[in-house]
Amino acid sequence: MKIYGLQKMTLLDFPGRVACTVFLGGCDFRCPFCHNYDLATGAAPAQMEVGELLRFLEKRRGLLDGVAITGGEPCLHRDLPQLMRDIRALGFAVKLDTNGAHPGLLRDILDEGLADYVAMDIKNSPEKYALTAGVKALDLGPIRESVQLLMQSGVEYEFRTTAVRELHETEDFVTIGKWIAGAKRYFIQCFTDRDTVPYSNLHAPDRTALLAWADAVRPYVPSVALRGVDL
Repeated sequence: MKIYGLQKMTLLDFPGRVACTVFLGGCDFRCPFCHNYDLATGAAPAQMEVGELLRFLEKRRGLLDGVAITGGEPCLHRDLPQLMRDIRALGFAVKLDTNGAHPGLLRDILDEGLADYVAMDIKNSPEKYALTAGVKALDLGPIRESVQLLMQSGVEYEFRTTAVRELHETEDFVTIGKWIAGAKRYFIQCFTDRDTVPYSNLHAPDRTALLAWADAVRPYVPSVALRGVDL
């Protein structure tokens, strides 16, 4: 496994922790709104070996207390659990970001207690999931399994959706709310266009739409919040 990026400090990526963010390469989705599309496709070059990352973390003991692992899709890497073990052995809490498409590896991680926090993307309502994930023939079975794994795990977790004007509408969020009913927390993240986004015809929803979409989920999930929105 190689490391494709390292944000040396963040107060945003790991709730309640001063953390760094580690980026792994590769993804089985091709979301048209992805901010890390070069990582997803493998076009971006690797930045360091795992050993170099661990040496960096050794020097950050006492300054950082968490490591967020994101991508790409980290669960594509079968040696991900070993990386998490190595990070935890240095005394850091670990957060995992995932698209939920690999419930087998996620189950192993949860069963071993390797993740202190998991953030799983819910791309859209089931009817529009394949379109939003950029995969024509997408089996939602693994996604549904990962949702249930997290909700039954006892591990701190969140579900989150990146909201895009062209891809989402109110009924989608009603459906998502019903799907994840009883979840601990759910975030709607406002899409922000960047040079790294593969499609140029996508836009952020307006504030009124985002507030309405959050209200659509609240009957089903007790804790719903917006990210990337000035309230």
